[in-house]
Amino acid sequence: MNNQILKLYTISQKNNRLILGLMSGTSLDGLDIALCKIKNTGIDTQLELIQFETIDYEDDFRKNVRKIFAKRQIDQQELCGINAYIGQVHAELINKALEKWNMAPSEIDLIASHGQTVYHAPQILTKDYSLPNSTLQLGDADHIAVKTGIITISDFRQKHIAAGGEGAPLAAYGDYLLFTDQTENRILLNIGGISNFTFLPHGASELKAFATDLGPGNTIMNHYMKKHFNVEMDRDALIASKGEVNYELLTALMKEEFLTLEFPKTTGPELFNLAYLEELQLSTNTGNLSKEDVMATLNAFSARAIIDGILKVSEGLDNVAVYVSGGGLHNPLLLQNIKNGLPQYKVTSIDDIAMNPDAKEACLFAVLANETIAGSPDNVKNIKDSPAICMGKISLPY
Repeated sequence: MNNQILKLYTISQKNNRLILGLMSGTSLDGLDIALCKIKNTGIDTQLELIQFETIDYEDDFRKNVRKIFAKRQIDQQELCGINAYIGQVHAELINKALEKWNMAPSEIDLIASHGQTVYHAPQILTKDYSLPNSTLQLGDADHIAVKTGIITISDFRQKHIAAGGEGAPLAAYGDYLLFTDQTENRILLNIGGISNFTFLPHGASELKAFATDLGPGNTIMNHYMKKHFNVEMDRDALIASKGEVNYELLTALMKEEFLTLEFPKTTGPELFNLAYLEELQLSTNTGNLSKEDVMATLNAFSARAIIDGILKVSEGLDNVAVYVSGGGLHNPLLLQNIKNGLPQYKVTSIDDIAMNPDAKEACLFAVLANETIAGSPDNVKNIKDSPAICMGKISLPY
């Protein structure tokens, strides 16, 4: 037997595993690296966050990825090279984090790598029914495994699509195993480039858990800030807070068909981008708005899409709590807009239920890797409209 296969088998039999969860979102801020100690599987899963680090990307990295990010037409040589390039950069950042934590690669059982999404193409978005649902995450895991010496699980979204899903969002799987409560109906809201939530009915409910995208989170705001201010984001909402919402433009933004579709659904910056904004500014004669007013309106747009989704899923329910994670949690105006739209709801950081809000997504992919190696599809069979599967491809160091 290949000794790496034997090692993998041994890891699967352990009572607990040390897994590095990696997450790189569409905002291209940096690589989230979460060192998780995970015990058991299924609903008995227990996760302890040992270390967490977000390592910012260099400007050159962002520049290279943006050459192919969410674009219909690209240079295939660049696509091919950037797949390996992202894997190499992620491996370097992992090694840097382990060195900072005074840990040897041999102490880590597995890496769970989400990769970098560069294109998301479900049929609901493309309207092209001649091709199946598809998605593409780059950052070749063989490069990560070889350069770190650690068995790597990656490319989780492909199995979801192969089994009949849309490849996103995947948060329901980990959220269901970790955060289902016996008395509280929970909505775990993640505000990344795209906003999404996992609905977790209380343990005695006849309703089923599910995850869904909602619409834009930070993506259009970040792209607008990059274009007009040459910065990555509206830090602390300093620009948006100086503006006023233009309700004519906001109304037009909210008419997008995707926002009316039933849950679960998935989208991406392929839809919600600057071209979308600029087309609607043209049609509403709001092209002369101040940059501050545009940012205030985009902030309100993201909040409104989130609020409408939460009200829809929680209609008629009591004891509902909304726990927030992701980069949008650090946007005070966005968070206040959401709270203003949900005055009867508890809206707070997911830190209140013992999860680092910035580390959550990376931790969830560590949970998915744990299920792939030691769990069972039966552990997630009660999630609505999601295939009961274990996800991820396995890359060996040699």
